[in-house]
Amino acid sequence: MNYPPKHHQEEQYKNALELVKMYPLATVITSSNNRVLSTHIPLVYTSEGALGTLVGHLDKFNPQISHFEDKDHDLELIFHGPEVYISPSKYSTTQLPTWNYFKVHLRGKIKIKRAAQDVKDSLIAMTAFLEGVNPNYVLEENNPRMAAALDYIVGFHIEITSWEGKYKISQDKNKEDRSRAKQALIDGQSQVIEHIEHLYENHKTKG
Repeated sequence: MNYPPKHHQEEQYKNALELVKMYPLATVITSSNNRVLSTHIPLVYTSEGALGTLVGHLDKFNPQISHFEDKDHDLELIFHGPEVYISPSKYSTTQLPTWNYFKVHLRGKIKIKRAAQDVKDSLIAMTAFLEGVNPNYVLEENNPRMAAALDYIVGFHIEITSWEGKYKISQDKNKEDRSRAKQALIDGQSQVIEHIEHLYENHKTKG
């Protein structure tokens, strides 16, 4: 059985990579010794290797580091693009409620980078990527705060071995309904912005 259905699969790797670069916060999932762990961290894509390499770093006290050292298992990574609930009221035809989304799943093999210079390079590259083409901040090589943090950070590279693009965006509907679903997704992003203040209020810290 082909799953997800072919019309929900992204066939162009370049399109999947575009999402990875635009939404770099990945869910990294590992399994070792009958224990599953996950961490949410930004990853930077580089073109090194057949499908590319992801560069990142973790707090050395994160228990997932022990899984990274288990080289018998690949990692699963999920990159999350826009998503939204689609009410049947949005469609011009009779439909059921659904959820539309853009997701990219990657698998890869990890190589830990513990050397201070490797970690430093990872931090600088990550900052440069996230700041974009017109950076407001540049992380300098001799930054004292970075130097003090190096002993508490573990760097790593993930060689991508396979990929799947899972784009469920009402591809099986007629043209009018596809357009309506697209607008619902756009409108849904505005609702997310409205929820940010509420989320902060619920998790307000003292001081």
